[in-house]
Amino acid sequence: MIQKVEINEDKILELTALYEISKTMSYSLNLEGTCRRIMEILSTILGMRRGTLTLLNPTTKELNIEVAYGLTNEEKARGKFRIGEGITGKVFEQQEPMVIPDIGKEPLFLNRTRSRGDIEKQNIAFLCVPVRVKGETIGVLSADRLFGERISLEEDLRVLTIIASLIGQTVKLNQIIDDEKKELIEQNQTLQEALRAKYQFKNLVGQSKRMQDVYEAIHRVSQSKATVLLRGESGTGKELIAHAIHYNSPRKDNPFIKLNCAAFPETLLESELFGHEKGSFTGAIARREGRFFLAHEGTLFLDEISEIPMSMQVKLLRVLQERKFERVGGADTLHVDIRLIAATNRDLERAVKEGNFREDLYFRLNVVPIFIPPLRDRRDDISVLIEHFLKRFNLENQKGVRFSSKALDLFLAYPWPGNVRELENAIERVVVMSQNRVVQVEDVKPILSLSLVQTEGPLVPEKQEMSSLPEKVVSIERAQIIQALEKCGWVQTRAAKLLGLTPRQMGYRIIKYGILPKTQGRTHM
Repeated sequence: MIQKVEINEDKILELTALYEISKTMSYSLNLEGTCRRIMEILSTILGMRRGTLTLLNPTTKELNIEVAYGLTNEEKARGKFRIGEGITGKVFEQQEPMVIPDIGKEPLFLNRTRSRGDIEKQNIAFLCVPVRVKGETIGVLSADRLFGERISLEEDLRVLTIIASLIGQTVKLNQIIDDEKKELIEQNQTLQEALRAKYQFKNLVGQSKRMQDVYEAIHRVSQSKATVLLRGESGTGKELIAHAIHYNSPRKDNPFIKLNCAAFPETLLESELFGHEKGSFTGAIARREGRFFLAHEGTLFLDEISEIPMSMQVKLLRVLQERKFERVGGADTLHVDIRLIAATNRDLERAVKEGNFREDLYFRLNVVPIFIPPLRDRRDDISVLIEHFLKRFNLENQKGVRFSSKALDLFLAYPWPGNVRELENAIERVVVMSQNRVVQVEDVKPILSLSLVQTEGPLVPEKQEMSSLPEKVVSIERAQIIQALEKCGWVQTRAAKLLGLTPRQMGYRIIKYGILPKTQGRTHM
């Protein structure tokens, strides 16, 4: 037999209030807005006036009114208590709720806010409960009650204790979020400062006349908003130069966003650049912001700009001219303020003549061109770079490797077709693989894939014996694979397609020939 349970009007109001409060807390993590709405529910549904949340300031060890309903800003500002002072201070200190049936007759009630007028003429009860989280008291929740009404102060105290527990969870969650936010801000500031220090002009390695001209150009262009086109062979340090321009510019505190245009197929490149709306294509399960949007008020670095398809060149030209675009599948026009730096290792002028690159886009990009010379044209920098990389990789690997004079001569004589990146990788490999403190000629010959011997005169190539046909094929194939990887930004699938290989065949050959992937994040010149 089902027994009918009667619920009186007070219980209905209590359940309604608790439901509205829990619903409010699920909507937002904003502490002040959430608690103000809770105080409003206390007043309108439960008839508890002047709901007040007082929290402990951990620095001053003082209780301050954080949120109040029915108080002016001046009244809130007066609501300050020391621990143990007044009803509020005692509830916090003793961690026990209190009910004052008539505040006009209670000497401990300080009426610090002076919001109730003459309390001796008011029929007001005062309820005050501690706000606790995991055994720690963090504040006090209080409210007024007109005791002329048919009420039960014990029931009110029970309800207020439940609500204080809910508020405590919200306060603690907000404190955790605030602490994490502060930590992230501090970490971000630390990283920004480290990046600015890392890309200062004095940290760029290279003392040749050619590089001094490059540094002068960087210094001048960094203070402007002009579009920069970095020209130079693969491995010369174009990305490093882009970083240096950004972190020495007025935009240094804003984002530096980069994109390798050769790393994405045409179908994905537009989304990467401009973003897309949810459902705009298969797999677009949510809105995604593109690199232009993310670089707002900062710098956008487009590497391998010559690899952008013709269909995308038109859209890119429009953004550069008007500084506005639409997401893929979207109708809203977005306006951006970005500084563009582009880079290429290709002959853009030839590409324009051959019809593979738009002439108008070329002129839009080529506002301030900076040519980074290959390492073979600034051989004075090789010894400086070797010293720089040796110091860094010795530190990283806790070693003290150094070159013998003949091994160093071998490095200085090598043509370095892969430029600074090849030199950097070679030095790292020497340091990692070396079993002795002093690197000899026989240690570096396999790394450079070139045999050189010391003669009475200057260093000259050693006379090589006739190679077998298979050896020549292997040498040519390895060189072709490295060249394709360089061209495709070390994206193996694109390089495999360029060579007519499957990704599996490409992966097998990379392992077989011991080809190292492109090293990311280097700071060198």
